[in-house]
Amino acid sequence: MADLRSDFIGIRSPNPFWLASAPPTDKEYNVRRAFQAGWGGVVWKTLGLDGPPVVNVNGPRYGVIHGADRRVLGINNIELITDRPLQVNLDEIKSVKRDYPDRALVISLMVPCDEESWTSILSRIEDTGADGVELNFGCPHGMAERGMGSAVGQVPEYIEMVTRWVKSHSRMPCIVKLTPNVADIRKPAEAARRGGADAVSLINTINSITSVDLDLFAPQPTIDGKGTHGGYCGPAVKPIALNMVAEIARNPATRGLPISGIGGVTTWRDAAEFMALGAGNVQVCTAAMTYGFKVVQEMISGLRDYLDGRDMALSDLIGRAVPNVTDWQYLNLDYMTKAVIDQDLCIHCGRCYAACEDTSHQAIAMDPGRIFRVKEEDCVACNLCVDVCPVENCITMRELAPGEVDPRTGRTAGGFRDWTQHPNNPMAQAAE
Repeated sequence: MADLRSDFIGIRSPNPFWLASAPPTDKEYNVRRAFQAGWGGVVWKTLGLDGPPVVNVNGPRYGVIHGADRRVLGINNIELITDRPLQVNLDEIKSVKRDYPDRALVISLMVPCDEESWTSILSRIEDTGADGVELNFGCPHGMAERGMGSAVGQVPEYIEMVTRWVKSHSRMPCIVKLTPNVADIRKPAEAARRGGADAVSLINTINSITSVDLDLFAPQPTIDGKGTHGGYCGPAVKPIALNMVAEIARNPATRGLPISGIGGVTTWRDAAEFMALGAGNVQVCTAAMTYGFKVVQEMISGLRDYLDGRDMALSDLIGRAVPNVTDWQYLNLDYMTKAVIDQDLCIHCGRCYAACEDTSHQAIAMDPGRIFRVKEEDCVACNLCVDVCPVENCITMRELAPGEVDPRTGRTAGGFRDWTQHPNNPMAQAAE
């Protein structure tokens, strides 16, 4: 069987599946149950310095977006960092690490943006036996209003400064957790690298309001008639997270910087996609909160089966897709496809016809008897019919063979396999 053992910036774990810093990692009881279920590591829920107590709301903390079948697509939370005393957390971390020396245990940290505060908390966590620290520069609510979380993560100069403090005052590996609430994720990643970070993790939650109560006229979750923005996570954020991971992995200024991928990982396939785009491991929150800790067992068996089926090592998967991520102007415009409907699989529902006729290119005809046929002379290969068809593989895209003429445009397929050299490429024109 495929060996899933992971070595991420020197932190070893039996598999690459870690629980992210969140409610599931808030206390010893939870973390022990997670390790018993099979998780390779955890990032302990964010700790702060003792001082003015952190007080969470005593009401709903989560807002949810459901699919039509009540499946959880996304969760918005307004929960703050741990409201338990720092020393209690540290004692529990030490106890857990002593009993599970083979599991990764990283401590998430968030304190005010001054060197003394960071020095103070780092000195208290050194003897826990934890494997590393994760700097929470991403939380978009509650703590950001206090000058922490995303208030730091949105300013590259602060990221670099604080990361340098941490590396100066601690022997522990340092992961910088990035906020997605920025215009260009590459800039904070570059700042983390300049500050000496051993790795980055992303994405943290996205600033959001999930819904509005139309009786109370207040955002949900609602606390005594009022609501606020929170942090959005879950399957719905995965496309955003994948793009940001890929941007860091292919950016020359951050190429080679280890990445811990976060954002909507629910299945082994989600995890494999993150790793193919450059993540060395993945962190999970919403899936565990939705299905319980044992969801990791499907992730482990699924990833192992996938790697076995392709005779690949875990290291072969990491970054495998990065070379195939490019900018739009480098796509080959002489690559052509056309939609094809399998009449044996078609259930004659008409969704492809309605979508194409009303909102696309009027490239599907409805013949007598509700037989649907692609009009190749009008098909632009947009793939919408494939996406809306309820029957898997009923509609597919056929690649035009080299030399075949597109009846819509009269262009020949496969004339230029390397679009970067095509005379119509805007980048090639600029070079001339």
